[in-house]
Amino acid sequence: MLHIPHSGILALIFCLALTACTAGGGFSADATDEDGEKIFSDLKELDYTPPKVEYTLGTSDLLSIKVFQADELDQKVRVDPRGNISLALIGDVRAKGLTQSALEKQIANRLGEEYLQDPKVSITIEEFTSQRVTVEGEVAKAGVFPIQGEMTLLQALALAGGPSNLADPAKIVLFRKNGDQMKAYNLNLDDIRSGKNKDPYIRNDDRIIAHRSSSRYWLREVGTLLGPVNILRSLAN
Repeated sequence: MLHIPHSGILALIFCLALTACTAGGGFSADATDEDGEKIFSDLKELDYTPPKVEYTLGTSDLLSIKVFQADELDQKVRVDPRGNISLALIGDVRAKGLTQSALEKQIANRLGEEYLQDPKVSITIEEFTSQRVTVEGEVAKAGVFPIQGEMTLLQALALAGGPSNLADPAKIVLFRKNGDQMKAYNLNLDDIRSGKNKDPYIRNDDRIIAHRSSSRYWLREVGTLLGPVNILRSLAN
């Protein structure tokens, strides 16, 4: 009789489970590891309405500043490494960490102290650089991209040139850090495009990975990136 070690049996079971799930076009939100713990978090936790938190300025952001009825003061400036911008008449102004409206108010106050009566200042953010999303895997152009305003998952993938022909629409994983915990969300692009599921909004430092349709071990990669959730820990014991 053929003797198969206990660890070999566990490995065989794991591979068969992967094959079955892959044949079905991906894992559901209820997929669990060998200890019964959920791998993917509930999609209901994601943001499906535009974020209400106003963008905070950071270094390298490019700003277009206009002063009503004072065109000579209009200028484009980039936030320097110290977090400041340099403006005509008033010199350096702290920008990093402020919202767009707070900086408008600060500049107006500085101009009103000595130069203008009741100045009206408006700021347009030309380039967003302090908030980013990482897109990797089977996409045309993997990289780190700035989040410009309200960006959704599909828009983030479009920045990377969209999924490649090798990508599986049902194996798009969004990683998001929640405090000290990393969470993973398994999204299906076909369901989003058809309207079955909503297109979630992206947050700063999100990571999106498009997995191959032919990959049998993509779930192992998800478990590795999650850190505390290691789907192979029982095989190592």
